[in-house]
Amino acid sequence: MIVGIDIGGTTTDAVALIDGDISSVVTVEASDPITAAAGALAKIIETLGASLSDVDVIAATGVGSASLGSSLLGISVVKVDEFTSIGTAGSKLAGIDKAIVVSMGTGTALVRVSGRNISHWGGSGVGGGTLMGLSKLILNMSSINTITRKAKDGDLRNVDLTVGDISGGPINGLPETATASNFGKVTDDANDSDKALAIINLVCQSIGVLAVFAARANNFKDIIIIGKLTQIPQTQDILAGVGELFGVSFHKPKDAENATAIGAALHVYLKEKK
Repeated sequence: MIVGIDIGGTTTDAVALIDGDISSVVTVEASDPITAAAGALAKIIETLGASLSDVDVIAATGVGSASLGSSLLGISVVKVDEFTSIGTAGSKLAGIDKAIVVSMGTGTALVRVSGRNISHWGGSGVGGGTLMGLSKLILNMSSINTITRKAKDGDLRNVDLTVGDISGGPINGLPETATASNFGKVTDDANDSDKALAIINLVCQSIGVLAVFAARANNFKDIIIIGKLTQIPQTQDILAGVGELFGVSFHKPKDAENATAIGAALHVYLKEKK
């Protein structure tokens, strides 16, 4: 058994990989990285009804992994670069060997995958943290469930300026429904639902367009999305619209929200198989 642990700023994911197959995934919250890692490991063990002696190695990744030593609770710890984890997970889970993998977390990381070559392409400070911050400032909401529930009844026409608003129809190949300016037409009738959807749209479109530019620079047609932001119901529809506009495909694989922990474990497993 290999346990992959992704230690983030607020949440820590852990996955148990047994003979290369995902057996269990858990998430815990703790501010201290060592406490978080130990808690995630214990939760995985308890979920599986296993014991610490069943774990061969821990594959640690994420911003908090630097705080871990060479062992945790007597189990050897292998550090895996976060971008390697992102690229490995995205490619393997989606079954695509040439793509831009987008990790949509608090911020956004773009990773280029071409076969066995994985490299950090770039990133953005726009991500889930942006969504939560803007929602707090504009809507006084800090619960992601409340925000996404509100957004279900939202109408972007009350907030965003479209190509059609400016030109009266499509222009230069752009459909009239394409966004010309996020928050560029906030009407007096705009309600909290409209604003919630517009915030999600702003964040997802910004990430989507950045990913498209990275894909185009590499002559790729596929973009794989992973990370906690993929759990928001509106994310896939918004990114599908960006993909249709630019002629690329966005893919959300199974277990996308826990992919970085999975990628760390997979990386160690594949290295051991060689």
